[in-house]
Amino acid sequence: MPKNLTNKKIAMVIAFKDFRDEEYFVPKQVFENNGAEVKTVSSEKGIAIGADGGEVEVDFLLADVNPAEFDAIVFIGGPGALKYLDNEDSYRLAQETISVNKVLGAICVSPVVLAKAGVLNNKKATVWTSPLDKSAAKTLKENGANYQAEMVVRDGLIVTGNGPAAAEEFAEKVSDLLIK
Repeated sequence: MPKNLTNKKIAMVIAFKDFRDEEYFVPKQVFENNGAEVKTVSSEKGIAIGADGGEVEVDFLLADVNPAEFDAIVFIGGPGALKYLDNEDSYRLAQETISVNKVLGAICVSPVVLAKAGVLNNKKATVWTSPLDKSAAKTLKENGANYQAEMVVRDGLIVTGNGPAAAEEFAEKVSDLLIK
């Protein structure tokens, strides 16, 4: 169902190398199809490359983003997410997003960044896991989150998704919060 996101600005935070393509491109299309303006944020300027070869021009450096200028900040996962986004700049951005009452999203392994930033304490959240790797769920629990083994979880203004298969539902939940 289309949602009116006209005049809404969303910053999508991706790893400069090896972000998960469908977790970026699917939500971006949902947001833009609903009228939102999407900006891409990363740790470096230039062309970011997805794990499957997708290319994206970076609009803003992670260190320069002011969440008060956006309606939502959305962290994208993928193999490079923790390498490029598990840092103080990301933690600050997540904390400031919550402090100014903006929507905060994270999909795949990137909810780990939110957990380490302290914004998932006493919040329900999901994260990517596999039968052989439950470390991300463990990190959420160790940082006070109430881990849910679900595709998409919303708690207040925070939306988390567990991976590429959840990309569209994740985008819809973020969009729902922006029209309230």
